[in-house]
Amino acid sequence: MLPSKRPVVFLSLAIVLSSLTACANSPAAKNLENSLAADSRLQSNPTVFGEAKTKEVPTASTVQLPANFPKDIPIYPNAKLEEVKPGSSSENKILTRWQSSDPSNVIASFYRTQFQGNSWQILQQPKNDVEGAFEVQRNNLLLKVTIQPKLVTNAAPNQPQTATELLIEYVNNTATTQTQPNTNSSAVPQPGDSQFIGPTTPNVNVVKQPTSQPDTSEPQEFTDLNKVPPEWRQHIQDLALLGVLSIDSQTSKSNSTATTNQLEPNKIITRREYARWLVAANNALYSNNPAKQIRLASETNQPAFRDILPKDPDFPAIQGLAEAGLIPSPLSGDATAILFRPDAPLTREQLLLWKVPLDTRQALPAANLEAVKQSWGFQDTEKIDPKALRAVLADFQNAEQANIRRVFGYTTLFQPKKPVTRAEAGAALWYFGTQGEGMSATEALKLK
Repeated sequence: MLPSKRPVVFLSLAIVLSSLTACANSPAAKNLENSLAADSRLQSNPTVFGEAKTKEVPTASTVQLPANFPKDIPIYPNAKLEEVKPGSSSENKILTRWQSSDPSNVIASFYRTQFQGNSWQILQQPKNDVEGAFEVQRNNLLLKVTIQPKLVTNAAPNQPQTATELLIEYVNNTATTQTQPNTNSSAVPQPGDSQFIGPTTPNVNVVKQPTSQPDTSEPQEFTDLNKVPPEWRQHIQDLALLGVLSIDSQTSKSNSTATTNQLEPNKIITRREYARWLVAANNALYSNNPAKQIRLASETNQPAFRDILPKDPDFPAIQGLAEAGLIPSPLSGDATAILFRPDAPLTREQLLLWKVPLDTRQALPAANLEAVKQSWGFQDTEKIDPKALRAVLADFQNAEQANIRRVFGYTTLFQPKKPVTRAEAGAALWYFGTQGEGMSATEALKLK
């Protein structure tokens, strides 16, 4: 059946072809030709078939880095700058935001290598290579790099669905510590310059004492000493006569005289207040022994803590304790102690950790939980911070002059995290030294 129809099909095709040839210029022929022609849109839209041709050239970012952007800061090669956000003029802080299509673990590995191999002091680093923040320091430059993976909501063709956001935040403290040039000095070396050979005019090198420190030449008079427990009343009275129990920093001098004359002995003491008292009491008791005094830090020193800057009224005392290695800080090798937390309550274990080294004047002994438990018999020894264990054990070796015995009496519970009152802090600071050799506030008053 099928072979018999082939002549008919061939005959029909022949008729159609002859018609097209005969009427090539007719309207019907033109319509048929157009219907069989290739779609002209394929030439202007090559993405319909085959590979897409990139016609749009990405424009360069208009965001520019600050002119004084530190060259020491490593920049990830495949990261695009998205935003620059300056901080307040007082903070001297700059925040830059970057974005990269590379995985966050690759970027984290890059920065870990950069910081470990280029003399950066690592204060904090991510716990994993997926996300987190590096906080590092070198010279006067404090740097924080935050790595955060994120999803791309409106991804372009062939663009990965994930990206990594980088936040590079830095504070350059050089600007805050540089002295202003003297426009009248021309090129002549001035006092303080390395090439200055003198002589100096009178009073040109007078050092202004930090105003946050109490004037130990004038005794303090508190109107509420009757609220101090009887066993500590004489201790507090002696320290008040030495003038070392400064209640207010210079930032709060708007209070009335009646308010500042209130010790409020049962009030919780802050870390800031205790640091100020500790330095003032030690230096007052050893006023005739400069070798045992704590040196106050200059405002030109590089801050040990991010939250205690040179403009802070208690910077000289707190920075001085850090530089003497008497409180945990990055200077003493504790990379986790980047914040001082000045307004946090002082705890019992912190009181011992800061005070005992000034009693023994030597390295604290090695200690463990069992040794402390056997010596003191505390039921809650396991709650003591490992950093404070050595101070607690050393204090036991001070026998009757131990701070724990003088302040807390006989107790089988140390309660290391319990806040300390002002009266308790004063009782601890009444005496510095060991049982055989030391100095009390009473003895210091006799030497004045």
